[in-house]
Amino acid sequence: MRTRLLFSCILIAMAPSVQAATGTVNFTGSVTATCSLVVTNPAGVMTPSASLQVLSSKNAGGTPGTLSLTTTGGVVLSLDAVASAIQPAGDSTATSWTASYGMSGVQSVLDASTPTTIVAPGSGTVNVHLTGTKSGSSSFVNGSYGATVTVRCEP
Repeated sequence: MRTRLLFSCILIAMAPSVQAATGTVNFTGSVTATCSLVVTNPAGVMTPSASLQVLSSKNAGGTPGTLSLTTTGGVVLSLDAVASAIQPAGDSTATSWTASYGMSGVQSVLDASTPTTIVAPGSGTVNVHLTGTKSGSSSFVNGSYGATVTVRCEP
């Protein structure tokens, strides 16, 4: 029995020792320039000026369309050309449509119609305006007017 015990002890001593294993995991990541727009007020309202030569969301009683913007920075905010303009049949004179926007929050823009580069990350509010203008002695007539403005935020 002593021999068996001695033999068992020798086998245990000869067994390879078990050691803990370790490993490392490296992580990398990158963030690309992104921007999201959420329309919070899709229905801007244009009102006429006293001269009836300007119809605008900037006039008294007018309301801009509103969007919420969130970005990583490194993007450009811009407006497409005014599209789908409508006017009543009784208005046969040309209307010059101009879209513009103001922005607060991530960056301050008072009133722009050209693209704006947003450098920093953050969020903000974009107020989109539309103005129709008659030239010379032309004026807006009774009826419904409207148009579509597309806002873009792109890397």
